[in-house]
Amino acid sequence: MKRLMLPTMLLLLTLVLFPKHLFAEDRDEKLNIETPLIYINTHFENGSPLYWQVESDGTILVSLVYDHERGALNRACIHWFFQVYAKAGSDLTLVLQNFNNIWNGRMDLSDATEKTTCYISEDGQNWTYLPTKKISNQKLEVKIHMNSDSLFVARLEPYRVCDLEKLKAEITDHPLVKITRIGTTVEKRPLEIIRIGHANAPFRIFLRGRAHAWEPGGNWVIQGLIRSLLADDGKSRSYLDKYCVYILPMANKDRVFNGGTRFNMQGMDLNRKWDKPADPALSPENAALERWLNEMIKLGLKPDLAIDFHNDSDGKLHISRPNINLETYLKNMRRFEDLLSQYTWFREGSTGSDFRNPGSFGEGLLERFGIDACILELNANWIQGLSKVPYGKDWELLGEQLRAVFYEYFSDNQ
Repeated sequence: MKRLMLPTMLLLLTLVLFPKHLFAEDRDEKLNIETPLIYINTHFENGSPLYWQVESDGTILVSLVYDHERGALNRACIHWFFQVYAKAGSDLTLVLQNFNNIWNGRMDLSDATEKTTCYISEDGQNWTYLPTKKISNQKLEVKIHMNSDSLFVARLEPYRVCDLEKLKAEITDHPLVKITRIGTTVEKRPLEIIRIGHANAPFRIFLRGRAHAWEPGGNWVIQGLIRSLLADDGKSRSYLDKYCVYILPMANKDRVFNGGTRFNMQGMDLNRKWDKPADPALSPENAALERWLNEMIKLGLKPDLAIDFHNDSDGKLHISRPNINLETYLKNMRRFEDLLSQYTWFREGSTGSDFRNPGSFGEGLLERFGIDACILELNANWIQGLSKVPYGKDWELLGEQLRAVFYEYFSDNQ
């Protein structure tokens, strides 16, 4: 007790003499900032984690929160989706920050550019493009006008888990559709394979979407493909006489729901480490897909072509190049690229002959499973073939156009 008396007495004396220096909340100071902003809401599906503050000039500083990779220094922050509440008729300047992404130990600032797109919507369904402005220190400035008292702001036109559920409900009773549960995510959300077409079709295609949560383009493509293949017309029937399509529509459901950017809920990149079997505890999404692929191969139903859909700021067909004999595969990919250019709006071309992406979906499926696999990156900022910024309907159109690409691809393979 005696040892405690002197420190305690000194603390009490300090509190009496200097209370305002120790406790900032007791200071009689007020922030004299006038702003029409009422609140920024992120508490909804796919809403992005962030914190915000109003600067002295009235600018609203929005600090996005990074995703971090397990066992690495890598971090990513590209997704934003939030709802602004403010006085109707007011104009606001938002400044978004935290684009200092790290990839493979290097700073990657590619998403904070003059070309970075942004979209706004009053109802969360109908979206309008809004340009951004790159300012100092890798920040993006966005100016918005409040026609009403609330407005959604997003990096890209969102595609949420609830949108996938609506699509599944729309197609589940169709005779050409079979939905099979193959596993669960880290947070126990179901993972499903959707088959479109006849199981005994001569050729099989496997598609995966949303390995990275911020990249909705693949989901829009998949939705457009599914709806067009199920249309009751002669073209669709002839396509499905040639091939059937197996789809894992949303691999990273947890992070899509929670508004993440890249990694799953255990910090794993679902487009990496495909050069070896997945850890079922850390990457249950990939482990479930591997089990399904192995079962399909045992049944003699190995996919003849596999595509992983992504978004980036470049947009190319990523051709796999593991250290195996690639002669037949590269020939097939050249034909696939030509057909993309002929039958779709995709004009961005493919990666060069020296490009490798070790451990990626494409390289892993080709090397480990013997499946012709590639990654199709969709430019998040600009569609070269249409000369416009991308909307969900544009990516749906690509899905519809892919029907003919697949048909011609397998017609040449017979």
